[in-house]
Amino acid sequence: MRHVHIHVTGIVQGVGMRPFVYREATAHDICGWVLNAGDGVHIEAHAPAGALDAFVAALSEHAPAAARVEHVETMDLAANGWGAASEQGFRIVASQDQTAHTTLVSPDIATCDDCLRELFDPADRRYHYPFINCTNCGPRFTIIRSLPYDRAATSMDRFPMCPKCAAEYADPLDRRFHAQPDACFDCGPHITWREAVNGDACGNSSATPTVGTTREASDAIIERCVELLASGGIVAIKGLGGFHLACDAANEQAVAELRRRKRRSNKPLAVMVRSLADAGRLCHIDDAERDLLAGSIRPIVLLRRRAVCGNDGDSSDALVLAPSVARDLPELGVMLPYTPLQHLLLAAAASHGMHALVMTSGNLSEEPIETDDDLAWERLVAAGIADALLGNDRAILSRYDDSVVRVVDGAVMPVRRARGYAPQPLPLPALDGAPSCVLACGPQQKATITLTREGTNGEATCFVSQHIGDVENGGTFDAWNAARTRLEDLFDLAPAALACDLHPSYLSGQWAREQARKCNLPLVEVQHHHAHIASVMAEAIAASQLTTDARVLGIAFDGTGAGTNGTIWGGEFLVASLGGFERAAHLRTWALPGGAASVRDARRNAFALLSELGLLEHPGAARLLDSLDEQTRSVTATMIERGINSPRTSSMGRLFDAATAILGICGKATYEGEPAIELEAAAWRALDGEIAHVPDDKDGRSASDPLRLDSLFRFVLNTDPLTNGFGSDYPEEGSPGASFASNLPVGYHKSTHSGTSQTIYATHCCSKKYKSELTVQATSSRPLVLDPSSLFKALLEGIRAGVPADKLALGFHVAVTRSSARIAREICTREGIDTVALSGGVFMNRLLLQLLTRELKSTGFTVLVPHTVPVNDGCIAYGQAAVARTRLAQVAPQ
Repeated sequence: MRHVHIHVTGIVQGVGMRPFVYREATAHDICGWVLNAGDGVHIEAHAPAGALDAFVAALSEHAPAAARVEHVETMDLAANGWGAASEQGFRIVASQDQTAHTTLVSPDIATCDDCLRELFDPADRRYHYPFINCTNCGPRFTIIRSLPYDRAATSMDRFPMCPKCAAEYADPLDRRFHAQPDACFDCGPHITWREAVNGDACGNSSATPTVGTTREASDAIIERCVELLASGGIVAIKGLGGFHLACDAANEQAVAELRRRKRRSNKPLAVMVRSLADAGRLCHIDDAERDLLAGSIRPIVLLRRRAVCGNDGDSSDALVLAPSVARDLPELGVMLPYTPLQHLLLAAAASHGMHALVMTSGNLSEEPIETDDDLAWERLVAAGIADALLGNDRAILSRYDDSVVRVVDGAVMPVRRARGYAPQPLPLPALDGAPSCVLACGPQQKATITLTREGTNGEATCFVSQHIGDVENGGTFDAWNAARTRLEDLFDLAPAALACDLHPSYLSGQWAREQARKCNLPLVEVQHHHAHIASVMAEAIAASQLTTDARVLGIAFDGTGAGTNGTIWGGEFLVASLGGFERAAHLRTWALPGGAASVRDARRNAFALLSELGLLEHPGAARLLDSLDEQTRSVTATMIERGINSPRTSSMGRLFDAATAILGICGKATYEGEPAIELEAAAWRALDGEIAHVPDDKDGRSASDPLRLDSLFRFVLNTDPLTNGFGSDYPEEGSPGASFASNLPVGYHKSTHSGTSQTIYATHCCSKKYKSELTVQATSSRPLVLDPSSLFKALLEGIRAGVPADKLALGFHVAVTRSSARIAREICTREGIDTVALSGGVFMNRLLLQLLTRELKSTGFTVLVPHTVPVNDGCIAYGQAAVARTRLAQVAPQ
């Protein structure tokens, strides 16, 4: 007989781990106990050696689906410490809070299939109960107050269980055994309803709501909510991590009114549909996207939209949405219900003929999402944004937006990391001498924070917070502070060092500098684009794709980042390690008159760029000039000439904005990135037009099949689209051009050298210079400067020649791709580097990312892109933490 203590760490709380341990112990005839503690799950077990070995193996091999077992440590105890009186089977004992809070907590989990069946089973006692859950699903992180995870430490502590729920909770064979949010109509939370009368909420936050204490009352609330939505109303609906604003996605008047009230004129809206079948009526869905939509996290998934009546496999059965949901963009954000209430709402909506609801964040634009019922009433209903509020009496303790993801080339890439993903820990490279905890304060836009933790076994992890938003006002800074203190308190983390952005005006950076001074803590200021590339490197090192001392060429394309020379960077080629970087190349700088004003009005940015390139007098610029009144042109020219409030920028994001304005596609940004997003949409329209010219191949693949699309990508990358046409120039099946485009990487041929066959790349594309590309300015100094003069002259020539804007937009993407790959090859050859890392908000552009990835891989490079954090500024805090740990470890006493 053996007597052992077992310590299980990882995501082992809130996932049914203790009931699982109990069942496995019973099955293996183990005597002993299990409990939750701040540092994980502890077990004492007494059994024959063989049974004990099988039991320990089962703990990791058969753990609950939502669990993530990282370590199972076993320590033998004295056999005589186990008395015969103790051999009374196996039991779950009360949790203890006497250990360090190092365990991990499960994020919230979407309603499981078992609970969903019960939710719609009239014979079940939880029929239509909006808060049904079990050990396999339901709220977790958004309701937890402290560790260990027990009901008393959550916002469920105010709901004592009724006898029936208590019996389930105590029954080891029940699916709700130790399910902390377990409840029913008799004892648990209830939905509430408050409605503005004749559109007037009177600002009364104390108005008594209708409460769904019974099934009948709850169903009546849901029915009234759906009636209001069907009549064109807007409802604030409480979810797991905050409120949504909902309306009928097919009702153009309702969607337009929501946009007006929310002050969100053009930014695309996400929709929720009841099933995968309905999602398929809206968009094309592959297997990876299907798994995301229907999985346990259920994020918003960006999908390729389906035409209502198309000829590429689309169907007349397609769902029709209001035009202003996502306008003419090629992608649509789609999610499936993940709470019982959402399932009930979508089912009721279907009975009223509504198959899709807009579900956007419940806030005024640029403000944090609302989580409190009374405040939501004041700020959403009384403020005139929503007509009614569907709330509940279960408090949200952590604010969480919906996560947003997309699948690119078969791999998942997060766009916004929040509900369901955060704060699951991410790995960091193991380093000797790293501080015990680094607090990385993140960027200004798409802010997150990161707290690191050094493991006793040499491993290091970090907690990256949920998406917080743009920390530009008091409300979002308060949300930033709340997320910081939440992680510090919950996981017992005390920062020993701080990291922040170089920018002197960021609120988070100002806080970090003051905190470092006040607490006498080391502070590492990290250049924005180095943080971008470091985030990709840290992920790759943790996955053993790079060594800790590796160097890569980082291509960091985004809109704004403070440079080390006082200019605004954003079109950067960095030779980078985790600890430092060298600026190897960048876009030529130009003035940005008015700074942020030129970001909002891309026409001013375009005017400034063409002015510095000497192209304002080109006939192709006439449309841009006509769109600006005489006073704006005069004032802008004076600001540029005299350097008045006109910071210099090398931003690729601003270059895309300028091209968009010059082509007349989008002149003003009503939301961040809008011009560049519209430019990409135009390029996809042109590419879709080319796909239409490509016949199905002999294997039956359609033109839009990924393999065929890849062939088209390779073909357009081997042409000069700004000076040549597509369409009729596309090679016919069987021609040499078609064979090349379909079967060979761009620039590939075989050569024999010294009797051996070797692959030589870049003979066609990366070494060939087209007159419409970025060119390197003649200079002997470093870094290299990339001049966009030829590229923009070609755009203007195309406009003068009457080339459609969509084709010119595609040509712009191709030219930037080819130029970037060519410059990357030159730098990598010089530096002896074979790995390229891509990061920055410009790579939210799926077309550019796919084109550049293919072009770089075709020339023999390993290409790294992030998959655990977003490619946009949502990765910055993670990158800051990686850089700060490395630099501090380098100067630590050995």
